[in-house]
Amino acid sequence: MKNIIVYTSNTCPYCVTVKEYLKSNNLKYEEKNVNENPSYRKELMAMKIMSVPVIKIDNEVVVGFDQNKIEELLNK
Repeated sequence: MKNIIVYTSNTCPYCVTVKEYLKSNNLKYEEKNVNENPSYRKELMAMKIMSVPVIKIDNEVVVGFDQNKIEELLNK
């Protein structure tokens, strides 16, 4: 099983889309909301990323809701 982490914010409609997609495919994930915990924002900044959603699948990172890339990484 893949380790999936989703970085989100409270006002991001694409974050909602990512979570709905993962739930509809019965994929478990850990959500890291940058509004609720500032250390999550620092994690993104350390990766040189300033936007959400960010989906981390094992050691691969997808910025934004790129369904094809997400599916490609999940099927590796």
